[in-house]
Amino acid sequence: MIRKATYSDLDNIMEIIKETVEEMKSYNNNQWDESYPKVEDFILDIENEELYVHDSKGEIQGFVCVNYIEPVEYKDLEWSSEKNFMVIHRMAVSKKVRNKGIGKKLMEFAERLSQSNNINFLKTDTNSVNIKMNSLFKKCGFNFVGEIKFLGKESPFYCYEKLF
Repeated sequence: MIRKATYSDLDNIMEIIKETVEEMKSYNNNQWDESYPKVEDFILDIENEELYVHDSKGEIQGFVCVNYIEPVEYKDLEWSSEKNFMVIHRMAVSKKVRNKGIGKKLMEFAERLSQSNNINFLKTDTNSVNIKMNSLFKKCGFNFVGEIKFLGKESPFYCYEKLF
């Protein structure tokens, strides 16, 4: 079940972050590190009711933040629509349940959430070396829009969109 995150989910979310950062380092992906994302980012997401968790019998298996906040770096890209949109941020799945469709379920949830807000346009990004997220976006029908420099990282970030 996917539900809004609560403060009691923070320890589990941060454990997933720790696992994800370790894995990212193993293939030279520095998208996330010890300085981002921090617990304060998720507290703000919870306060704004923008963070959702995949909860299976009390076990947090993954999470995603979906909101209307577009990074300023997106402004110079040629998006295919001027329509209202939502943006997918900070998404990860616990290493215990990877490759079991949780990421796809979170992406489908983001789509349904958008539709429930009368929006049929999603934007997102990930580091160019984040092979797994790039693959997930493509598998979920997102189209590549372009690349940006982001968060002071050396590798560019790839931006994606989906109109539905």
